[in-house]
Amino acid sequence: MRIATWNVNSIKQRLDHLVTFVKSAEPDIVCLQELKCVDEAFPRAEIEALGYNVATHGQKAYNGVAILSKRPLEDVRRGLPGDESDEQARYLEGVVSTSQGVVRVASIYLPNGNPIGTPKFDYKLAWMDRLTAHARKLLALEEPLVLCGDYNVIPEPEDAADPAAWKNDALFQPESRARFRALLNLGFGDAVRSCSDQPGLYSFWDYQAGAFQRNHGIRIDHLLLSPNAQDRLKTASIRKEVRGWDKPSDHVPVMVDLDVE
Repeated sequence: MRIATWNVNSIKQRLDHLVTFVKSAEPDIVCLQELKCVDEAFPRAEIEALGYNVATHGQKAYNGVAILSKRPLEDVRRGLPGDESDEQARYLEGVVSTSQGVVRVASIYLPNGNPIGTPKFDYKLAWMDRLTAHARKLLALEEPLVLCGDYNVIPEPEDAADPAAWKNDALFQPESRARFRALLNLGFGDAVRSCSDQPGLYSFWDYQAGAFQRNHGIRIDHLLLSPNAQDRLKTASIRKEVRGWDKPSDHVPVMVDLDVE
């Protein structure tokens, strides 16, 4: 099973890119972030024509997550538990069945948190605490579980071309990174780092100052694998070439292959 995650930075602007990507990579499941549209405006017909079932959790102009699956999606959950007042569309979860049982996936668009010292940063940290609490409950199900998405966290200095440039950014604060480690410490594996420790592996390049051309990127798009999923991990990859397409998202797809059949 091939599972991909991609912050498309507007599904309306990136639909052609998404179609091109799924036709070439042929993922079984695609988790999308930053749709920037309500559910009714999502290009469902175009995606279904490619052979995918679609679940969305949208929001006008901001945020928004989706799961596309070649297999039927079951047990769909919209929104992260823990705060009924949270109206931001940042979490979507579903289950697909295989011959060996189910695989549970989540599409996550974690808050950016900037600027530091504001309610936005407090919201980011509280959201991460809620994610960890929910993930702990999901692990108790002992299913292959993949938490996919744009985490807006640079885990380690080697995940940035220029770590010093992010010293005052919410993505690289000790509090953000500590919560990411707390999530990993529940028993999750970082799919990309499980397969490679080489430098220069990034998933985001800013639009400014020729960042992509100079490979001044950061790795903030992650697929975290439960122990049952980690045991089935075959490969992980970052589709860097997508960033070089015309009018691209500032993020690129990240993928894993799991042996679940």
